[in-house]
Amino acid sequence: MDLSLRCIYPSLKWVRQLVVDTFYSLQDKSMFIFLIGIIGLLVGSFLNVVIHRLPLMLERAFKAECAAFECGIEPAPAKPYNLMVPRSACPHCQHQITALENIPVLSWLALKGKCSQCKAVISARYPIIELLTALISAGLAWHFGMGLALAGALILAWFLIALIMIDADTYLLPDSMTLPLIWLGLLFNSFNTFTTLQSAVYGAIAGYLSLWSVYWAFKLFTGKEGMGYGDFKLLAALGAWFGWSMIPMIILLSSFAGATIGIVMVLGQKRGWNKPMPFGPYLGVAGLLALIWGKDLSLALYGIA
Repeated sequence: MDLSLRCIYPSLKWVRQLVVDTFYSLQDKSMFIFLIGIIGLLVGSFLNVVIHRLPLMLERAFKAECAAFECGIEPAPAKPYNLMVPRSACPHCQHQITALENIPVLSWLALKGKCSQCKAVISARYPIIELLTALISAGLAWHFGMGLALAGALILAWFLIALIMIDADTYLLPDSMTLPLIWLGLLFNSFNTFTTLQSAVYGAIAGYLSLWSVYWAFKLFTGKEGMGYGDFKLLAALGAWFGWSMIPMIILLSSFAGATIGIVMVLGQKRGWNKPMPFGPYLGVAGLLALIWGKDLSLALYGIA
């Protein structure tokens, strides 16, 4: 080997090692993103249960409390109904869903969107929520990488997906989800995960008071209630996760989305002008957008991140 080749060889060896290391690094990251996507798929299947059962659980508890108040005696214990029991079943023929029939997305495709017993149609919303949860989870894994920020982002995203669908179906944002979300935001930000703890505390306060003020101003001028207290708590939760500086951007995004979709639905004659429209789904979507692009959007709109 001549002198020139001896000089070049170490550099070529270093370049080769760099290419190999980069390849394995990308391979490991791709596998990690894929794994988080699979976890998201399974969580999406569970979120379908939460979305369907939690409002029914709240309704049953409310009726039991009303019966106890009116009769003055405790009602007879009802059969257990929670997120775990009874097993999922077809609402038409009560056929219990087997493990093979409960594989996210794949079972729905194999069954061609129908019950295996009575052939009743199974809504496409179930696999859509599972796929959406998987894609959002994988996207967050790609954006944040492995670490505490990803753990927090996944928890927040899964909560928001469930809250969006529950509010869209029932006009309810359950305290059993919004209140823990506030405390979780403060907990994660005690480690400065998404913002400082001080900003998170002020964000929770600002989030609640901003919509609370709008609520009372609207009620004083019109005599009507413009939104529910669940919206205050959800925005307080988003403030606890992202800090006070993100509150204006989240309100702007959610208001724009709500106004746009509302006008489209009215023009399409699917909703009258006087028919109420839940605001929680738009807050939830704004929260999901803020997870990845929040700082960039806030910087573009207000010059602060």
